[in-house]
Amino acid sequence: MQSEGQETCGWFVFYNNQLLIEKKDDGYHIPYSAQPPVNVPERHTVHNIGKIGNMTAKTFAIQAPVEGQMEDLRASFNILPLEEYKVAGKASQILTWDKNSQYCPACGVRTVQVGPIAKKCPQCHQEIYPRISPAIIVLVKKGDSVLLVHARNFRGTFKGLVAGFLEPGETLEECVKREVYEETHLHIKNIRYFSSQPWPYPSGIMVGYTAEYESGTIKLQDEELNTGAFYDREHLPELPQKLSIARRLIDAWLDGRV
Repeated sequence: MQSEGQETCGWFVFYNNQLLIEKKDDGYHIPYSAQPPVNVPERHTVHNIGKIGNMTAKTFAIQAPVEGQMEDLRASFNILPLEEYKVAGKASQILTWDKNSQYCPACGVRTVQVGPIAKKCPQCHQEIYPRISPAIIVLVKKGDSVLLVHARNFRGTFKGLVAGFLEPGETLEECVKREVYEETHLHIKNIRYFSSQPWPYPSGIMVGYTAEYESGTIKLQDEELNTGAFYDREHLPELPQKLSIARRLIDAWLDGRV
């Protein structure tokens, strides 16, 4: 193995979207050691990505699965401590950026990493930083009911909230209105910011809102949704998992906080 000095680090080792984890007495964790837990592939960068507790957090990608438990990043939310899951999300985004920025998009020359989240083209001097794609997600209320939908790209049978990516020239609030209308043909009002969440699948941020139904009859955008309706508290379908801001929005509504 390659030596990285004597400092104990937290290691976020990925094969595709699979994270290397270890079983300890108190549950599952990422590896902690002075050296990488597996060999760093040749020509692969070990990235410093900040801190995990009071230790340096590092990440790198491997080219094949290794002995030990490899866990899907989404599924790791259910077994890792929350701090480790959050840093794993950042690590995944850094590795996605590294993979997609090996060459300058302007002139095709191989880039050089000049900072933890900065690369530069040695020929045309273009600077390249991690690209984050903003998306909105919105809980639409109608009286004592809430709009829940099942998107065709959902992993599972649960029903969640209307969401979509920001388009050039839009404000976030305009995006909220457009996405709701495009996907359901409903008009909404009283749009209010709720919270946001990094969404490393692969490189996004979800910006959450609440809104109120104004007018219209549900007419689903077939290529995006296959079901959608208003549900009251006593007749809720299967809901998103706890890791998502969608569930935080729904839980806040159930608790009367929004």
